[in-house]
Amino acid sequence: MPNILNTNLLFLCYSFLNKPAMNFKKILIAVDNSTCSEKAAKAGYDMAEKFDAEVALVNIIEPIPANVNPDLTLAPVFLETYDNSEENSHILLKEIETKYGKGITTTYLSVVDTAAHGIIQQSDEWGSDLIVIGTYGRTGLYHFLMGSVAEHVARKSACPVLIIPNKSEVD
Repeated sequence: MPNILNTNLLFLCYSFLNKPAMNFKKILIAVDNSTCSEKAAKAGYDMAEKFDAEVALVNIIEPIPANVNPDLTLAPVFLETYDNSEENSHILLKEIETKYGKGITTTYLSVVDTAAHGIIQQSDEWGSDLIVIGTYGRTGLYHFLMGSVAEHVARKSACPVLIIPNKSEVD
């Protein structure tokens, strides 16, 4: 199977005269603890290497549900989970950088927000030229009810978004 990243880069970034049409210098890669975000991280770092770009890894920490009553016995569980999530986020970002970073300048961004809004906000604040995000490629009822974070980011982002499907084979 051809390298999907090289094919997409050729299509996305080069004009007929083989001159770069876009020059990505700040690439934001959205990651969580899934296989599709792992593929997105690999693709994003490969692009950063090709374009001599810096990377920001962003991990969004979902907020505590508003309907959790602090008087309930489960409240301490939610609070402890939330306290650990910032530490876990940093560990995840460090693991991704160690695995794919290859000496590329990397910034860690963690924020408590909904996924799509947080990714877009961090991209705007950091000034990224490109967002790389993975997608499960869900369809049908689940997609209808829940929507897609990648799709929402692609529609609302001020910069280009490269969506890496979970089924892709990024070498």
